[in-house]
Amino acid sequence: MAEGATRRTVLATGAAAIVAPVAACGGNAGGTGGDLGKTSDIPEGGGKVFKDQKVVVTQPQKGDFKAFSAICTHEGCTVNKVANGTIDCPCHGSKFHIADGAVAHGPAKRPLPKKSIKVEGNSIKLA
Repeated sequence: MAEGATRRTVLATGAAAIVAPVAACGGNAGGTGGDLGKTSDIPEGGGKVFKDQKVVVTQPQKGDFKAFSAICTHEGCTVNKVANGTIDCPCHGSKFHIADGAVAHGPAKRPLPKKSIKVEGNSIKLA
């Protein structure tokens, strides 16, 4: 211990050092309410992967927005693109339908879990 430092001072300083990085990671409590982007960012018949939020938002039909986990149900890779009506995983070739997250092509056997979003005006947010 440094001269003049008490055990309580050292413990309190150490606890603050641990808490500060954890608080910085969250952004918002529970991972809800995060702004993903604009509706114009999501092409009709396609979608967009939001890698940092681990979510993929699709627009199967004009004005109908869906959201799914961006984590492939096969082995946990992050999907990387939406093309030709599917959400695609680069690791082993799994593909999921943009309308409901159902498996279009394995090896994945389970659909992508649905995520809650809110469309407010022209803004898309995690619910």
